[in-house]
Amino acid sequence: MQSYAKSHTGGGRERAIAEQPAPGAASNSDAGGEDEFRVDIERIRFSPYFSRLSAVTQVIPQAGSGTTVHNRLTHSLKVSAVARSIAVGLRDAPEATRNTVAELGGCDPVVVQAAASAHDLGHPPFGHLGEQVLDRVARGKLGLPDGFEGNAQTFRILTALDSSDATARGLNLTRAVRAAVLKYPWTRNEWRALPPQPAERLPRGVGADSASGALKFSAYSIDALEMADVRSVFPAIGQHQQTLECSVMDIADDIAYSVHDLDDFYRAGVLQYTSVSAELNGWLAAQNELAALDAAELHAGLAVRRPGYALEAAWRHTQTKDAWIADAEIFRESVERVTGDLVEGLLTLPYDGGLEADRAVAAFTRRWIDRLKGSIRVERTPNVRSGHVRLRSHAWHDVVVLKFVHTRFVLDRSDLAVYQRGQARVLEALADGFHLWLNDPSDAGRAPRRLLDSIEAATDEYRALRDNAPEYFAAVGATTSDADIARFGRSRAVVDYIASFTDAQAMSVAALVSGTSDNLWESGRSL
Repeated sequence: MQSYAKSHTGGGRERAIAEQPAPGAASNSDAGGEDEFRVDIERIRFSPYFSRLSAVTQVIPQAGSGTTVHNRLTHSLKVSAVARSIAVGLRDAPEATRNTVAELGGCDPVVVQAAASAHDLGHPPFGHLGEQVLDRVARGKLGLPDGFEGNAQTFRILTALDSSDATARGLNLTRAVRAAVLKYPWTRNEWRALPPQPAERLPRGVGADSASGALKFSAYSIDALEMADVRSVFPAIGQHQQTLECSVMDIADDIAYSVHDLDDFYRAGVLQYTSVSAELNGWLAAQNELAALDAAELHAGLAVRRPGYALEAAWRHTQTKDAWIADAEIFRESVERVTGDLVEGLLTLPYDGGLEADRAVAAFTRRWIDRLKGSIRVERTPNVRSGHVRLRSHAWHDVVVLKFVHTRFVLDRSDLAVYQRGQARVLEALADGFHLWLNDPSDAGRAPRRLLDSIEAATDEYRALRDNAPEYFAAVGATTSDADIARFGRSRAVVDYIASFTDAQAMSVAALVSGTSDNLWESGRSL
């Protein structure tokens, strides 16, 4: 059996390119694996893509909500802390668990910290709304078959768009860290050739309509060979499974997302006792009656927002997708637990910015973080919709309920929808503006230097993909003439460029390219 230490200092988890040590420094072969991984985390955290996250929306914008609202940077730092804590805890797990961890390639705390720090680098402006809009624009207007996806963009940043002193393209991270960001280790289009299957038989993130490609994926076709190389050094990990370090990062992301975002909504005054209590207590009081409703009756109740109906719909959706773990009795216990601690606890004290309210939300957050990160299980042969590292059943159901509160009482709000409609127009204006500009032969040469350099590099990447793996084009019926390759490179570069903006940069540049701003030299901005 491979030892825990050996799995982290050898076995192919080395960097893509060997680097010469500084005078007097230990060589890569002399340094311990953890030292190698610390180089990775430093490169990630010193990256401008990482700094940019401080000005990218997590769920709700900071403007008008105070500085306490999380952005992508603060979220990433908290995911990193939770992930490290889980990984350290595995070192003290029972011997059988430690043996399984070692057999599957190990779980280094620094690797999971690095992956957690990097996991949201690919998010475009405006949070998940920006991701959806940019995907639609990329496929519809720019003609990119695999569109845009935040996880795939993260992998692309780490391996191609960012740079280090060792390589002009990519941060030259170890394979362990690159593999640990592959939450959905497949491309969008590789699912198209497979026959349709029920969602419960597909990995989480693929979606029910696999014939149109996966909803979530971790590499574009242009980066598929890189992903295959990274995963090749983890022979014990199945084709569509995360590495252990990736599973830990993914769980930490779920924990932070479900708990810290509720912290935000409480502080911002978005979560209100009356509405949340009516929904959760309404479901608890009428669970049997709601379970007896047919689909039409449930839909009618949802349309008029009858208390308990939305939670019943969420539970049925959970049962359908995750029958392998969904349990009606445990789900009810989770609803009762969240109702008792969130509704009848935290929300009974309206947030006023005072010390008592701050202590209450801090205590709530700590209780739930400790509960969830202490409920970890390692499995040698997990369900297709799970990872090798997962939450135990009660904690898993807790997260389902916490995410429901998040979705129902924040994401579904009409005032947020109005705001997001405007944000969508900003991204559409950016795509339109740069697409038209780059297709204007008389003026394309005056486009921003960074964009022109990116076009050249992306075109070279597509040319190499055509030469080495033409099947990625054939899978979507794409032709590969020189003109097609140039178009793909240009479109991918536009998407890369727009995705690299902060929220404020996106709004400012959109106003410039659409002709609605005359602040040409504002803040010394350079495109």
